[in-house]
Amino acid sequence: MKMKTVAAGMVAAPAVLYLLAIMPGLGDKKNRKDFLKVYYAHRGLHNNESEAPENSMEAFKRAVDAGYGIEMDIQLSKDQVPVVFHDFTLERVCGKKGRVCDYTSQELKECRLYQSRETIPFFEEVLKMVDGKVPLIVEFKAEWTDISVCPVADELLRKYKGLYCIESFNPLVLLWYKKNRKEIVRGQLSDGFVKSGEYKGKLHYILQNLLLNWITKPDFIAYNHKYAQILARRICRSLYKNMAVAWTIKSQEELEMARNKFDTFIFDSFLPDKK
Repeated sequence: MKMKTVAAGMVAAPAVLYLLAIMPGLGDKKNRKDFLKVYYAHRGLHNNESEAPENSMEAFKRAVDAGYGIEMDIQLSKDQVPVVFHDFTLERVCGKKGRVCDYTSQELKECRLYQSRETIPFFEEVLKMVDGKVPLIVEFKAEWTDISVCPVADELLRKYKGLYCIESFNPLVLLWYKKNRKEIVRGQLSDGFVKSGEYKGKLHYILQNLLLNWITKPDFIAYNHKYAQILARRICRSLYKNMAVAWTIKSQEELEMARNKFDTFIFDSFLPDKK
């Protein structure tokens, strides 16, 4: 009998540790449900072959006019100005060599987005234009241990009166917000890194399986909808009732398939049925 008890304990202990490791934030922040009322236009309501390319002022204006929430990406210029841009390098979108952080804000302001007349926006001007008309999901782009974007961008966000939350792939960003702005809704971005074969190694395994949730305590998990079956993601939603955000939905068919697995959705390449 004693041996059976010990054996059962040996089996149960790892399961308990696992559940503790992936436990997200359990507190019900007052405005968390407000983020469920709309769908979110990925990098604005954009078309990279138009005058409203990704992360452009025109794409954001179109999202506001259509009543969609906005997901956007921010990072710092060389002179520490928060700008709205996804890639760490300029080549794909602007056809220029080098990294965003190698250029001053004014130099970045001269960079055209694809073939349009649009240029890289400052985060401050985007906030001023949106002006609380629709909710925002602000993704902080932070490589490795450099999270200097957090205090700089947060200075602007403290003055912003609209509804917003923050998210990042980098858990250190969530830790900064947990320590300094714990009242702000924060989300852990993740993906099927190892399953997709794009990344390998212990760190990507840890991030894929949300094993740092016990430290960062995210209020929501934003996950690549293609990997909705990841066990840790499903447990966070079903057991812990954590808000689940799907990215990036690219058709009405994908949206319908994801409805029962997530609570709200980031989309591009089509116009979803309104909630």
